[in-house]
Amino acid sequence: MQRLLNGLFACLLITSASAQKKALDHSVYDGWKSLGERSISNDGKFAAFVVVPQEGDGVLYLKNLGGDYTLEIPRGYAALFTNDSRYLVCKIKPFFKESREARIKKKKADDMPKDSLIIVDLIKKTNSKLGKVKSFKLPKEGASDLLAYLLEKGIQEPVKKEPLDSLARITMIARIADSLQRVSDSLRLKLLEVSEKGLSVLQPAKKEVKSIDGSAKTASDPVEEGTELVLMSLSSNKKKSFPLVSEYYFNENGEKLLIESTRKNSDTSVQSLVTLYETTTGKLDTLLKKFNDAKNYTMDKEGTQVAFVAERDSAAKSLVKHYKLWYFSKGQKEASVRVERGANGLSAQLTVSSDYANQFSKDGQSLFFGISQVRKPKDTSLVDFETARLDVWHPKDDYLQPQQLLQVQRDLKKSMVAVLTSPKAPPVLLGSESDDELELMNEGNAPYALAVSSKNSRIESQWQGFTLNEAFLVDIKDGSRKRICGKVRAGFNGSPEGKYIYWYDWKARNYFSYEVSSGVTRNISSKVNVPLWDEEDDHPDDPPPHGVLGWTENDEALLVYDKNDIWKLDPAGLKPAINLTNGWGRTKKLELRYLKTDLEERFLKSGQQMVLKAFNTVNKNAGFYEMKYSASAVQPTEISMSSSAFPVISKAKNSNNYLIQRSTIKESELYASNDLKEMKALSSISSQQTNYNWLDVELVKWKMFDGKESEGLLYKPENFDPKKKYPVIFYFYERDADGLYNYRAPAPSASTVNIPYFVSNGYLVFDPNIYYKNGDPGGSAYNSVVSAAQFLAKKPWVDATKMAIQGQSWGGYQVAYLVTRTNLFAAAGAGAPVANMTSAYGGIRWGSGLNRQFQYERTQTRIGATLWERQDLYLKNSPLFYADKIKTPLLIMHNDKDGAVPWYQGIEFFTALRRLGKTAWLLEYNDEDHNLVERRNRKDLSVRLGQFFDHYLKGAPMPVWMSKGVPATEKGIEWGLEIDKH
Repeated sequence: MQRLLNGLFACLLITSASAQKKALDHSVYDGWKSLGERSISNDGKFAAFVVVPQEGDGVLYLKNLGGDYTLEIPRGYAALFTNDSRYLVCKIKPFFKESREARIKKKKADDMPKDSLIIVDLIKKTNSKLGKVKSFKLPKEGASDLLAYLLEKGIQEPVKKEPLDSLARITMIARIADSLQRVSDSLRLKLLEVSEKGLSVLQPAKKEVKSIDGSAKTASDPVEEGTELVLMSLSSNKKKSFPLVSEYYFNENGEKLLIESTRKNSDTSVQSLVTLYETTTGKLDTLLKKFNDAKNYTMDKEGTQVAFVAERDSAAKSLVKHYKLWYFSKGQKEASVRVERGANGLSAQLTVSSDYANQFSKDGQSLFFGISQVRKPKDTSLVDFETARLDVWHPKDDYLQPQQLLQVQRDLKKSMVAVLTSPKAPPVLLGSESDDELELMNEGNAPYALAVSSKNSRIESQWQGFTLNEAFLVDIKDGSRKRICGKVRAGFNGSPEGKYIYWYDWKARNYFSYEVSSGVTRNISSKVNVPLWDEEDDHPDDPPPHGVLGWTENDEALLVYDKNDIWKLDPAGLKPAINLTNGWGRTKKLELRYLKTDLEERFLKSGQQMVLKAFNTVNKNAGFYEMKYSASAVQPTEISMSSSAFPVISKAKNSNNYLIQRSTIKESELYASNDLKEMKALSSISSQQTNYNWLDVELVKWKMFDGKESEGLLYKPENFDPKKKYPVIFYFYERDADGLYNYRAPAPSASTVNIPYFVSNGYLVFDPNIYYKNGDPGGSAYNSVVSAAQFLAKKPWVDATKMAIQGQSWGGYQVAYLVTRTNLFAAAGAGAPVANMTSAYGGIRWGSGLNRQFQYERTQTRIGATLWERQDLYLKNSPLFYADKIKTPLLIMHNDKDGAVPWYQGIEFFTALRRLGKTAWLLEYNDEDHNLVERRNRKDLSVRLGQFFDHYLKGAPMPVWMSKGVPATEKGIEWGLEIDKH
């Protein structure tokens, strides 16, 4: 009896504690914390991670994974461990309050609060701080203990200056010594001239020179001066300082430091320089002097070769600037021009590109750079207000004008790839202007490159949503091309060693390989007895593939996925396809996917231990399996599975220690593990919700009207009482049920209901999956959502008279459609809805410039036919044509800079409802896109969504914006959020 009483008392305590918890309100958003960046040292002994509020100052935590050492670094970010795992270096932001106040005062960039730098010795557990640091870099590999950091303008380190150009200084001293006698003579003459003409004769003359394009430039034109660069040994604390530095780069092992410095505006004797500093010997090579601009630096792995582009002849405001490719190798006195316009085999119509990311091949034998067409400059003699401004749309243009205009900067910077294969060889042009991409096979070491072009297939992308591609093998030696494959819907890639080209053909639904040595093309997946494409895809289009895992060593096999398992395909077509995971995924209803923790891994090796991420498609549990890669099928072994999601996982480079973000609806925390079984918590962010009425979630299944089973997520408050009746908001998009264990943070809304806020405030939220039939997107939504609503309405704890729906974009369309078909819902919120498919069909997605036709025919809208083929389907699925049927109060949000759904769609719908006398509002946030970006607007929308649903589902009084509106004369003065008391 006493045990029973104790149990009842404990339950009462729990119930009482839960009942006393606060409901979330809009004030919690700014301070709500989440995990930010995270990293682990190469030896796996230390982890660094940032906990950040949505607005305010975060904290970087440094933790010893094998001990109890913890260091908190307020406002720390951009943390990097040194390659030897001895030090942590990170930047520190200024206080949020200081930066905010500076923005309010509209301070200039130079006067804004600056970052600082902190260096932590992980062995000694000591740290040092450096003020006002602009950036820092560490060598990527090797045992180097060097750190390079660039100071902000006006800041100097009290260290010995390292002259960037010793030879120039020696020359200058010799020149001064030689001219002492002449100076003595000229002083007497200058003093006589001053007495006659005044002190103005002592001012330096501005020297005017002609650039290669004929425009005048002044030698003393001001430049943005660089700042001081400090090279520091972390172990000895020794420092070297380099002045006026604008850019700097380590080679991979840190033995070389490439430095670009600017000229000094107040001293014309100090000129811009590119130098290469040997960190082991202190030797400094001057690669280039006196230039206007240099960029796109690259070094080979050892730092013995350097390439970059620079121009030194044009005026600052010249419309055409011709860059040259400069090259330096160990033993040269300075860099030399390797390629320039009109020389080295380059015609006058071509020039060296200033936009291509130059790169050496992995073996250092080839240098790849960019070439572009010389483009006609704008005629500056024309007067703007006397010239026409228009866009000419032509039927034979590859892309429509809006898309071209958005891509104009990209197209102007488009480069054709060229290569130098020896110090004296002329450049070989590999790419062409018609290429969409050019892949350097085997990290540039292969004798061929892969070019892909969609030329002559781009117009059709207007309604197809994709292009048909051709692939070519390009010879590195002479640039000759060999066609690999005709026009297919496919993406082409080279194997790691360059022996094969491979692709997935969407129409044929198979993988193909092209053997470079023989020129033979093979279908390498035709014997696989399960679909390698998404068999659940419900678009009126060819389904996408499940994807590629990667290759094995020596290009022996291509590994690909089906829905559940991993398949091994022989690119030579000699061996049968093998289900590498032995069908275990399909048997156990698991999706098995390789966990690639080394981003530089190029292939799997025989016997390599593989960790697989596993997802149970039935109960939504997730976890890990393991197996060794071998030539034959292997049954994976379970490591761990749990009722969790694992959104981010990283691994130490030189140990089996992992950082794992694990989430449920109750938490999203960072853990450490060395076996993926036992996990040690590193963060404790979820404690912030202890005092709030939080939420639970469950997976619900029901039968839709068509008899098929569906599933969805039901969110309930932590203090859920089955004896009460709750209002329900149905939120939906397409299919979200797989996110059962995703954590949801309270945050100001970008467009949709914030689930934690509404659930904490006494609502239920239900997110049903939606399954589509071609030609009937609206009816499919009705089948899924209304069946879910009727199923839930039968529950004794649901108030069937107080149910609402809300969605954004595609979800907004479905909301708009549903209220034309049913009066079941007491209120509805539609964000950026398409109301009229006939007008939207030919419209433009202004964010991308794409025409919307493909979206209706093949992708999300799922009509499956053109407007003139099945006009009936466009009319049937357009809410606008049934606006007179609507009785549900509707809140629309549609913003005037929406780049995805044309703004006029919301206007068409609202004006129709207004004329019909329906209860409707339209929220238009100025200068905002499809989803709100400005945090102030997100906060505002969150309040209005809460007020709207509180009124219709809870009987709360209307705010002024709903009852009376906000006249344009009061815009920016009143917002109408207060409750209307009249």
